Order: sequence, then C-alpha cells, then structure tokens
Amino acid sequence: MRLLLLSVVGQQTGLDVVQATVCSHWGAPSDKSLFQDGDVIIGGLFNLYHIPSTVDEDYTKKPHYESCTGLEPVPLKYSYAMVFAVEEINQNNTLLPGVKLGYRILDSCSLYPWALQSTMSLVGGDTQSCNLKAFTAPVASDEQPGVRAGGLPVPLIIGASSSTAGIMMSSTLGPLSVPVISYLASCPCLSDRLKYPNFFRTIPSDVYQAWAMARLAIRFHWTWIGAVVENNDYGQLAIQVFQKEIFGKGVCLEFIETTMPETIVTDAKRAALTIQASTARVTDRQFLASEAWSTSDELLQDQTISKVANGVLGVAIRSSTIPGFEKYLRSLHPNRHPNDVFLREFWQKEFGCSPLSSYFSSPLIPTSDYLSNVSTSPTDSVPPQKISPPPCSGTESLENVQNHFTDTSQLRVAYNVYLAIYAAAHALHSLLSCNTHTCTFQKHIKHIELLQHLNKVNITTPHGERFYFQGADIPAMYDLVNWQKQPEGQLKLVLVGRVDGFNLHLNESAVQWISGSSQVPVSVCSESCPPGTRKANRKGKPLCCFDCIPCTEGEISNETGSLHCERCPSEFWSNVEQTACIPRQLDFLSFNETLGIILTTVAASGVVVTTAVFVVFRCYRQTPMVRANNSELSFLLLLSLKLCFLCSLVFIGRPSVWSCRFQQAAFGISFVLCVSCLLVKTLVVLAVFRSARPGAENLMKWFGPVQQRGSVFLFTCIQIYIFNTEMSISPPVPRRDLGFQGSKVTLECAMGSVVGFSLVLGYIGLLACTCLLLAFLARNLPDNFNEAKLITFSMLIFCAVWIAFVPAYVSSPGKYVVAVEIFAILASSYGLLLCIFAPKCFIILLRPEKNTKKQLMAR
Repeated sequence: MRLLLLSVVGQQTGLDVVQATVCSHWGAPSDKSLFQDGDVIIGGLFNLYHIPSTVDEDYTKKPHYESCTGLEPVPLKYSYAMVFAVEEINQNNTLLPGVKLGYRILDSCSLYPWALQSTMSLVGGDTQSCNLKAFTAPVASDEQPGVRAGGLPVPLIIGASSSTAGIMMSSTLGPLSVPVISYLASCPCLSDRLKYPNFFRTIPSDVYQAWAMARLAIRFHWTWIGAVVENNDYGQLAIQVFQKEIFGKGVCLEFIETTMPETIVTDAKRAALTIQASTARVTDRQFLASEAWSTSDELLQDQTISKVANGVLGVAIRSSTIPGFEKYLRSLHPNRHPNDVFLREFWQKEFGCSPLSSYFSSPLIPTSDYLSNVSTSPTDSVPPQKISPPPCSGTESLENVQNHFTDTSQLRVAYNVYLAIYAAAHALHSLLSCNTHTCTFQKHIKHIELLQHLNKVNITTPHGERFYFQGADIPAMYDLVNWQKQPEGQLKLVLVGRVDGFNLHLNESAVQWISGSSQVPVSVCSESCPPGTRKANRKGKPLCCFDCIPCTEGEISNETGSLHCERCPSEFWSNVEQTACIPRQLDFLSFNETLGIILTTVAASGVVVTTAVFVVFRCYRQTPMVRANNSELSFLLLLSLKLCFLCSLVFIGRPSVWSCRFQQAAFGISFVLCVSCLLVKTLVVLAVFRSARPGAENLMKWFGPVQQRGSVFLFTCIQIYIFNTEMSISPPVPRRDLGFQGSKVTLECAMGSVVGFSLVLGYIGLLACTCLLLAFLARNLPDNFNEAKLITFSMLIFCAVWIAFVPAYVSSPGKYVVAVEIFAILASSYGLLLCIFAPKCFIILLRPEKNTKKQLMAR
C-alpha cells in the first residue's frame, strides 16, 4: 500500500540528540494503468478487475497483494468515458484554451486496500523520495527528478465506486484538501461537509432514491411490504430514510431481511422463505428495485430470473446520451493504442487472440518503439508454461460487436463519469482564470483553491443540461424503469418515468406489472375500508392491520380508508350506506299512517258513542233516571265529552301556527268544562242530602239551576283566562325537534311557556282532585239515588290516566309524544263516559222496571 512512513532514528550523546528523517514507500503500485500526458493530470480510479487473488494475512509482515484478474467490460467502459471526455475537452477551444488535460487511470480491484494504495499513488506520485513541504500538484511541464512516466501527483481524483471507498478516500485526502469526485458513492452520510469537505459526486444521494421508492409504495397503496437490504451502511441508511418517509403514511414494513456478500446464498434462501411466508393480501409478488440492481444486465438476461421478476419497477441512475461516444468505443484498437494494457487484455478476451503478436508483426510501428513505450514488470510477465493465444490478424474490429462494452443505449454511470470530468474542467477553467483564448498558467495547482472553485461550479453541459453542486451533491435525477417481458420471453428495460428532486413523474399506463397486465397489484395487510366504515386498529398489530367498523347511524365516511366517521349536521342524517348526509324527513303524526288511523277511529267512535248516549238521554229525559241525575248537567257533560273526543283530532296532522294554538285551547277548555260539570253534579248531590237535615232547608237555594250553570261557566272562564294569558305572552309554535337522533326530524308544537302550560294542566288537576275528594265523601249516600260512586270511579280513572301520562310523555320519542297525549285524552274521556253513563243506559234500555221513582228512592 502506497503510504509514506516516517522512520526516526535517534542517537543520544549527553544532552545532544541527532535525528535523521528517511521516507520510503510501503508496497509498490500496480504497473497496469492508462495514462496520457498533459499540462494537468486528472486521476481516475475504477474497479476494472473483479477477481482478487486470495492472500492469507497473518499480520506478522507487510501485506502483499497479487495482481487481480477478470477484466470487467462495463467498468472499462466507464474509464473510456473519462478518456473520451478529456479528449473532447482538449478539442474544445473555449474550455481550458491552451491547456492540455491528461489522465492517469488505475484499478482499485474492488478491494479497499487496493483503492487506498491507488489513491495514494495518484496524489503522491511515483517518486522514490518525499518532500515534506506544502503539498501541491505540479504540472507536467516541470522537470521532476525521480518521477516516472505517469507518476506526477494529480490535483483531483475521479473515483470511489462505492460509498465505503468514498468515505475512506475522502477521510484520507481531506487533510490534504484533495478533491474527490465520485460517480457511484451514494451514501447520504457523504453529504456531511464537516466530515467530508473535499468530497463531490455526480450521483444523487440515496435520500432521494429511498424517498422515490417510498412515494411509489404510497402512490400504489402498497401498505404491507417487506424489505431486503444489504447489511452495510448503504442498506441500513437507505431503509432508515425509507421508514422515515413512510411514517404516518399508512405503509408498514412486515419484515426487513439483510444479506451479505459472504453469505449471499443462505441469506437469499432465507429472504425467499420470508417472502413466501408473508401475510400480505397480494395479487402477486411485486418487486420494487433500487438502482443497485434495477438495471442489472445479468439479471435481465437470466432466464430463471425472468420467470419471477417480470414487472419489476425500479429506480435507476438517470440515463443520457454522449454524442460520439459509441463511435469512439467502436474505433478503439490496440494498434492505435499500443500503451493501453487494459485494451489489449479486453481485445484478447473478446477475440481470443493476442494483439501483442499482431502489433509486433505490424510494419507501421517498429518493435523498438513498442518496447520503449510499454513498461512491464516481472509480475506481469507470462510464465513460460502458459500457452499464449494465437496472434490477431489485425482485421478484428469492434464495429459489429454487440456487448455490454459497446452498448451505449442507456449510459448511466458512464455519463456520471463524463459529468465529473466536465465539472473538474470547469473548476480548472475558473482556477486558471481562463478566457476565450488563453489561461493563466500556474506552476503549481493548490488543492484547496481547486476545491473552492469546485464548490462554485455552475455550468451547462454540452447537451444543454444545467449542472451544479449543492455542497457535495448535484440536483437529484433518477429514471423509473420497468422490466417488461417481450414476446420472445426476454426481459426488456423500459423507461416509464423520472424523479426530479422530490418530484415524481410516472406514466402508469406504460407500466407492465408482474401479472402481465396494467392492473396495479395489491399488497395490504387489511383491505381498505370502504366508504361507510372506519378503521379500527387491531390490538398488538401495526397500523396497517385493522378491522373495518361500520359507522353508527347519523355518521358517515365518504372516503376509502377513513380513520374516523363524521357526524352529520343536526338537520341531516346518514343514508343507508353511511356514505352521505341527506336531509332528514319531516315526521309528524298524520291521518294516513296506521297509528293516526287507529287514533282517529277511536276518537270518532267516542264521538259516536257520546252522541248515542245523548240521544238516549234526550229520548228518556222525562224518566226518573234522567231527571234524578240533573239532566241539564248531564247533557252539558255529554257535550263536553264530545268536545274532548273531537279535540284529540286536532293533534293529528301537520302542525301549524293555528293548529298548535287550537290544540291547547280545545284540550284545556273541553276538559275543564267536563270536570266542572262533574264537580257541580257532586256538589249538588251533597247539597241535596245535606238539606234533608234539620236546619239546612235553605241550603238548596245556593245550588239551583242558575247557580249550577253559573258555577260551570265560572270554572271554565278561569281556564279561558289562563289560556289567553299564555297565548298573549308566549304562544305555542311549530318546531322541528332535532334532539331525536334518526333519519326523520319531528315537526311538533312546542309549548311557548312551560309555566303557562303547567297552569292549564294544574288547574284541570285541581278541579279533578276536588271532584274526586267530594265524590269520595258522598260514596255512602243512598246508592239508588245519587251517582257519587260512579263519579268516584270515573275520577279515579281520570287521575290515573293523567298521572301515568307524565312519564310516558317525557320518555316518548318524536311523534309518539303526540300519540301519548291523544291516548291520554281518549282514555280519560272514555273512562268518564263509560263509568258515568254506561250504568244509566243499561237501566234505561235494559232494565226499564228499575227506572221508576220508587226504585230510585229506595235504599
């Protein structure tokens, strides 16, 4: 590993101390590199190889790493994107005019120690001694003793193909203020400018990616999902951002499975079993992919994967085009790039021949020139026992080759590299105070100054795209891609949307789901509650698992998945489905409904019976039975009873201002007239028998016909006065009774004054109690003559009915209050009619022999 170690050797003689400082390299850099000289050299670091040699370290000696093998064509394309950008800038007369950019590209071998070694090789150069002065990057035109070709320190590095590598490189180079521009490190932690002030990247932070995935889950109402993440900072931070975004949005994670590269097989099996055991109510298993695998060509071309991963919806690094890049790639040839060791190895792997042998046989370039341009080391020599491939014919070409290396249809990471080079070039353009023709050439480029100019980069790319750094980050842009199965059975990556910052744009009609249809799959723990119901969380379960409880009457929910039911306004009520508030229907006791018909019939029957009794008494008015019981008061009593029956009909029908007033008037006056007649009859009976006593002969003169009529009139006038007073102060009016909860609102007559209505009832009650008391005192008088006992029974029934009326009236709902009142009127009226007149009619019509004066006078 290229680290500078400081050895201090001290010799002490007495009080004198002599110190010597010696600098040396720890390890040696790999000789495999891609280099082009220039005025300013830009360093590049890529994972060009992926099979590192296995070395067991016992930590008793310096670590040694063998060369890596297995050249990867895709990272190689990334490196050529850097080369292409540098050459494009060198041909641009307005960007860095007069300054030639160079590059030095090394391999990090997908190993962090290799990445650090290559990083230090780039920023420290390949000098065999060290300079402890201020660290600056010299330009290539200076004479640097002890520096090999391509060994000059670079002012910045395009690298860090992972977040861990980015953290390591930025932390190491931070004290030196060497800028690092990454094309793949997406950890949100790298946005911390206090920890990583020298770090930049052309890939968005994973915050936006996790946000986009969360918004997709929310958009499609996938409320019960599982997550499979890599067990590292990349995966853990991503899942934290995802959980933060879905918090309070009705989305829950049923499980989080982690995987590690070292145990990927067992981890994948465990994750698959967890997915199969999921309790989600789903139409199928739908995958939502991150950019780490949403555009993986290996997965897309795997026939086994295509059977289960059709319809994958993923977030991908935004794709773009680089004009001329495909032509540049296809024009690459070892004969034109003899120093490119990576291209020679790729050529040998692609065509199965040795471009080195072909180069030696070429008449265009002498062998001596080739040997002078190619640096090799003993470690790069081919063992004699290995059989070399046959020499290339020289006609091989990439023009018609179709593979990952030549595919430029969707440039994602390569475009990030391209942007990074342009960002570095514009920072240098600003640092060197370039104008349209020339730049102010500096002998040394200070890293801290270059870092400051990188922070200010705000440019427009050759494609017209606005580009600038927001701290370490660039404005977030992603593609939304969909894996769609083609008729021949292969999977194809289709662009269906994009993400701009925190704005998500998706063409849902273009998405092909795992079922093969355009119907969005369902993934929920509980089905969404339909309108008319509300969510009720299950005890001990996440918020996504719930039961649907129907709204109670008078409450509605008109949205799917409602958390609460809303109560309707007082004049509205819920419909049958509990989804809307509708106006409450006016409800009152009408003549058309069953209860109204029954009460009307009963009232009409009472009128008929009363009329019949009146006719009987009228026909038999000269008989002792009628004359002995004060026929005038009896007729007046029958008239008042008829009025009582008739007044009950006023309570039926739609209440109005006049009907409400007439109800109380008819009720109060009719019953006072009725009870007054009974009271006067009772007083007359008592007076008759009292006058038979010695000294009471003049008593009857106070109870003659005139006095009887006057008494009834006086009692009735008192009630009329009370009623008039009430009507003048606060008359009853129609009112909607909104207190009763139901689909109907009762239209009723509201009493204007409780005190006035109480006086009306109280006065009737006073007369009734007085009558009952007097009738009870007269119960022992001769039975054949007086009707005191009949009045007693009738008043007992009357009082019982009206006492029972009070609680029934208070507890009855809606229009049944009116029905209770009518029932009390009819019951008390029938009680008076039957108790008083039924025995007399029986004697008059069926026992005429008892209707004689002799029978009535007998004891």
